[in-house]
Parts: sequence; C-alpha cells; structure tokens
Amino acid sequence: MNAGDENVFAEQREKFGRICALIDDATEIVVCAHTDPDGDALGSGLALAQIISQHWAGKHVTNLLADDAPVPRLYRFLPGAESFVHASDYAGTPDLFIVVDLSVAPRLNKAQPVLERSRHIAIMDHHPSTTPFGDVALIRPDAAATGVVIAEFGLFLGAHFTVDIANCLFCAIVTDTGRFQYQNADSEAFECASMLVDAGASPSMISLNVYQSFRLAYLHLESVVMGRIVTFDHGRIAYSYATRNDLERTGAHPDECDGLIDVVRSVEGSVVALFLKELPDGKVRGNLRSKGKHDISVVARSMGGGGHKAAAGFTSDGGIDATLACVLPQLQAVLAAADGEAPAPHNPQMKLELGKGV
Repeated sequence: MNAGDENVFAEQREKFGRICALIDDATEIVVCAHTDPDGDALGSGLALAQIISQHWAGKHVTNLLADDAPVPRLYRFLPGAESFVHASDYAGTPDLFIVVDLSVAPRLNKAQPVLERSRHIAIMDHHPSTTPFGDVALIRPDAAATGVVIAEFGLFLGAHFTVDIANCLFCAIVTDTGRFQYQNADSEAFECASMLVDAGASPSMISLNVYQSFRLAYLHLESVVMGRIVTFDHGRIAYSYATRNDLERTGAHPDECDGLIDVVRSVEGSVVALFLKELPDGKVRGNLRSKGKHDISVVARSMGGGGHKAAAGFTSDGGIDATLACVLPQLQAVLAAADGEAPAPHNPQMKLELGKGV
C-alpha cells in the first residue's frame, strides 16, 4: 500500500466514523440508490440495510426504490429484494437518508422529496462528483463498486457477513466490474470478492441468475441489436440501439437491456461503445463504455448524465436519430483529443440515418 492508498483509507475510516454517528442518532433510516438501478445499486443497498439492522438494534431501516417500477427481473433473486418500498409510497420523515451508488440528487427521481424532508443525509458512492451534498459524503471514484465500499464498512464495524449479505455484495461487485473484465477490476475488488466467497457468497448462483437466465424474448431482442451494430470513425466507435417497437415486437422488457452495451463493446477494433434504448415514454437511455484510456464520462455529463471514465450513461429527451447525431461527434472529439489528432469539423446539421454509420 502506498502513501496515496493510506490517505484514501484514512479518509474513508474517518467518514465511516461520522456515518456511524449519524446512525447512532437515528431511529428511522432509509437507504436508496439511483433511478433505473443496477446490480451494484440494489446489492449495495440491500447489504447496507442488513448490516445496519444487525449492528444497531432498534433501528428501522427501509430500502427504497427511486422509481415506480419493480425490482428488475434479473435481480429479484437477491436476498431481501421483496422488501423494497417504492419511494412514492413512503410517507415517513427519515432521521437519516443514506444515498448509495449515487451523488447527484436529481437521479433519485421519486425519492428526491423523501431526501428533502430527511433530517440528515449520508452518501456512500464511487462515482466522481463535483457537487457532493449531505452531512457526510463518502465518495471513492477509485473503488470498483459501491459494493466494495459497503463491504469495507462492514469490516470497519466488525460485522458478521451472513450468506445473504455476502451474496448481495458479491453481486454488486461482479456486475459493476463486468464479471471482473473491466478496467476497474483491481486488487481491492478481488480481495473483497474473495472475502465474500469465504463468507458464503455463491459466484455460480449469482452468475446463473444474472448472466444465464435470459428470457427468450430478450435473446430475440439481443439478436436485433447485434444485427444493427454499426462502426463509426474508422471502426473506433461501435454503436447500436433498440426502439420501443423492438421491445414491443420481441416482448422484451426495458429493465432487461443492461447487458446489451457489452454486446456492442465486444466489436473487434472498437475502443468506445454506445448503446441507445428507447423507453416507453419516448426518452432515450444511453450507455457508454470505453475499453482503454478515453474518458467518455465527459460526453455523458454533456447530455445531463454522468459516470466513470470508462462507463457512463445519460438520458435524452430526443429520439434515437437525434441522440446519435449529438453524441457520435462528441465521442469522435474525445478520441481525437486523447490521441493528439486534429478534431473533426463539427457539423451541427449532421444527420444520421438509423442503422447507417459515417
């Protein structure tokens, strides 16, 4: 461990202590992650609630969902998933609101009013943030997943890692590292994962539920997305999309589409991937991935989203065609800047036909 690591962990321990003080003084606690939750958001939130309930007797802890939608089908196997409460149905006034896997308040969606009436707020996250809020903001962009931070919080407390807690946290880490294939899969993530397996986490069970239990409808959608992949900027950018009609025609659900960005990311020679999903309300959800040094989070932020250098997302009010026309030139500019190339001339009238590259 170098001096930089020591400073990071010293700051983390100090903030753990401050979060513990907030929990000590609270009776009614809620834990909530971002809208459109993924495996890290759900697994981290469930594990944290279980750790608090185990370590602090008498605390009433509620896991909230930021949206009115149910828990995504792939993650309903997680222990405690049935206990989630929709934020729009929660009428309480929490003593403490703990935000997990998020540090931008608007992405709490329907849970933001609950946040605003809470007495105290703590953040436990790993996404870069320039505007942290709350009484305590523990944000570690160097951590592979929020699940890593929550696991280390449990170790800080000397908590007993039950099989349920271990499975929730292992799911959080394995999904946010892309099955330990992404650039963020560092030694800290592997050490946490090893500890969780020792505590009873089942990698095979989690893999079976998250990666090997796709409905036939989803696989039909995946084939459509694969057949639509196009490359841009001399093959360095790969992109594809799914429309509302695609989902209706195949019978796939929007919450089943998380893994489709990895299908696009797998194109040989590409360094950046983009996948767009048209939602039932007409908005477009974009997922971005980088295979190397290129920081695609700047593009996500320009679209009102955010994330990490290598993995980010956004939501657009425009259609798929308009979103492609806006995002692709920005990605091209990111590649050019990083590689010392002259930027391509920006054409505000750029028009892309769906399914056709440039």
